[in-house]
Amino acid sequence: MELRQLKYFVRAAELLNFTKAADELFITQSTLSHQIKELETKLKSQLFDRIGKRVKLTEAGKLFLDHARKTIRTSEEGLLVLRDLDNQKTGSVCIGATYGMTELLISTLAEFGKEFPDIQIQIVFGSTDDLLQKISLYQIDCMLSFLPVSSKNELLEITALFSSRLSLIVHRSHSWSNLNKISLQKITTLPLALPSSGYSIRISLDNILCKNALKLNIKIETNDIHSLLELTNTQQWSTILMNSSLFGYPELKAIPLEGKTMMREATIAFPKEVYRKKALISFYECVQQQCKMFRERFD
Repeated sequence: MELRQLKYFVRAAELLNFTKAADELFITQSTLSHQIKELETKLKSQLFDRIGKRVKLTEAGKLFLDHARKTIRTSEEGLLVLRDLDNQKTGSVCIGATYGMTELLISTLAEFGKEFPDIQIQIVFGSTDDLLQKISLYQIDCMLSFLPVSSKNELLEITALFSSRLSLIVHRSHSWSNLNKISLQKITTLPLALPSSGYSIRISLDNILCKNALKLNIKIETNDIHSLLELTNTQQWSTILMNSSLFGYPELKAIPLEGKTMMREATIAFPKEVYRKKALISFYECVQQQCKMFRERFD
């Protein structure tokens, strides 16, 4: 079988739409259908059920999809090994990050860019769940997030970077802005704008609220952290985020929430058993250097 056919199959399986897959692959739909049919013939297994214009994976297709991805990844790793042997400081690095890691990411890239000016860098922001899906599909090389080291994920290598604390974010004109810390009980009547339930920070907060039998006065929910900071900046609402999320808003103040359970680990995760190119190793080294400053501020 050809590597090209595997790539065609994987994209068609991910989209479950031959027309869209063909467009993304810059081929005609008839070419895609023909190549997948050839692959099925070689495998002696039907990979897709075709129902009119709709397609879905067969049981064989579902089983083969993971193997196809691994084969493609192995081939790409071989090219990376050869490039690294030539010591070429070129290529690309794709980094996934949650918004709370923005400041660390930017300060790291500033140093990384000096050493590797010819490396193409792609940054993908998303929730922890979004990034976990992307890293499992090898769409990103690593992820910066608050995924705990203790997470039971056998496919990832997770390393702690620094600790951050859940904090009440208020405008500096707020009467509480001079506080050094605050209890969760005290803010139950405060009008809040919070991250949507899909975000790991919200899941963590909801678990703490449940254990303490507390309920917050939630007025707005959104899946965009930047919008939460903008809403807080209007002085009509406050929000609860990690104190490391307060980046680029000097008019806002982070007041740490009291309690040991309010601390969370910032981490970097790599897929296990995947070749780690030199540029990615250098990026990780830059992250570790920058984290010395963050540990002094947040730990």
